[in-house]
Amino acid sequence: MSVYDKLKELGIELPPVAAPAAAYVPFVQTGKLIFVSGQIARKDGAVWVGQLGKNINTEEGKLAARNCAIQLMAVLHSASGDLNTIKRIVKVMSLVNSTPDFTEQHIVTNGCSELLGQLFGAAVGAHARSAFGVAQIPLGACVEIELIAELA
Repeated sequence: MSVYDKLKELGIELPPVAAPAAAYVPFVQTGKLIFVSGQIARKDGAVWVGQLGKNINTEEGKLAARNCAIQLMAVLHSASGDLNTIKRIVKVMSLVNSTPDFTEQHIVTNGCSELLGQLFGAAVGAHARSAFGVAQIPLGACVEIELIAELA
C-alpha cells in the first residue's frame, strides 16, 4: 500500500506547506538526504500554544506531535515529489515546550514517531530520535519537530 493510500485510510490530508516565519527554507536536499526544517504544532489553523506540564497534558502533546508529523510529511512531499520514494526516515528531533519538572518529552514525541511508523512501516519509518524539553518555542508553540529523510 502506498504512503498516500495510508494517509487516505487514516483520514489525513496533507496541508499546504507553510511559508517560513523567519530567515530559513522549508527543506534542504544534499545528495539523497532531505533535511526538513522544524514544524510547529498547529490546531484549528493557528499555532498550538501551550506548555507541557502547565496547561497541556501528555496525551494532548502527543496529538500536537502527530500534527507536526503531518506537516513534516507535507514538506517532505514537496521536497521529494513523491513520499513513496522515501527510502528511510533517518532522524527525528523534537522540542517540547515544557515545565522544568515535566519528564515525558519522549512520550509526547511518540505522537510523531508512531504516525511515521504507520505511514512508512518499520523498514522505512523506524528512525533515530532525540526529544528535548525546552523553556520556549517560537510563537509559544507547544511542540516543534524536524526530520532527516533519505531518498531511494
